[in-house]
Amino acid sequence: MTQHPAPLKIGVAGAGVMGRNHARVASEIRDFDLTAVFDMDAVTAQGVAAAYGATGVSTIQAFLDSGLDAAIVATPNRTHADLSVALLEKGVHVLVEKPIAATVADAQRMIDAARANDRVLMVGQVERFNPAVEAVKRAIADEQVVSIQITRVGPFPPRMGEVGVVIDLAVHDIDIIRHLTGSEIVEVQPQLAATHGHREDTALLQFRLENGVIAHITTNWVTPYKTRTLQVATQNKFVVADLMTRQVTEYFGQQPDGSYSTRGVMSWPNEPLKKELEAFAHAIRTGETPAVTGEDGMRNLEVALRCLGEG
Repeated sequence: MTQHPAPLKIGVAGAGVMGRNHARVASEIRDFDLTAVFDMDAVTAQGVAAAYGATGVSTIQAFLDSGLDAAIVATPNRTHADLSVALLEKGVHVLVEKPIAATVADAQRMIDAARANDRVLMVGQVERFNPAVEAVKRAIADEQVVSIQITRVGPFPPRMGEVGVVIDLAVHDIDIIRHLTGSEIVEVQPQLAATHGHREDTALLQFRLENGVIAHITTNWVTPYKTRTLQVATQNKFVVADLMTRQVTEYFGQQPDGSYSTRGVMSWPNEPLKKELEAFAHAIRTGETPAVTGEDGMRNLEVALRCLGEG
């Protein structure tokens, strides 16, 4: 039997909703040994750490001094860059939650630090690891894509403070569009509205990609129920996925009388966050390019900022 290498010591920075999820999943993956949890609030840090046998710390210095091999950065967006750069310069591999940073310049600093220190920088675009997205990608593999439509709507999340729907939600879909087409977004036509407060809580985003595909994202925090759907039209098929139930259906073979055939596409019941962390471990172990690179994160952010008129 081949001996498994010693687990990598991993820390989680930011013990909010996502950070707690990361701590739970990291503690279940045999490639990782959850060592430290950082949060500015010492009680929160210690509470989350205690649940998984890690040490809770409430200063960045203590986190940097925890002897980590790898870290997950799930702190507020504006803090991503400084913390990630400090970790990378200490020789720690970094998985940073989406969006990669608050500005493109910050994203570039992170990419440069990863390169200079020969460390993995991966961005937590978790929908890429959603089995339904993977199933759609398989279903359209040999097809010419015409258009993509994504709806990601729901009620206002109580945790949001600093950003609107474009940065919080649409960044997922910008990544899905780039991932499914293998092309870059060249034109953006955004329509934004702020119904409650000063941040946009409704966005209709239209894109044209370099390869001619057109895409549309509908996203908001004003729908009373959550919907996450992905529809891809190709020359020969129409593929529909529910990203929450993970049901994927393919419509094809339309006849002159308007009838057509349908088939369900298999999607596996994997937890996307677990697949993401396993991909992070794989990139560290093998030295292969991570599944979602710093450049991917930067391009997704660039498009989102262009939609906000800040790019």
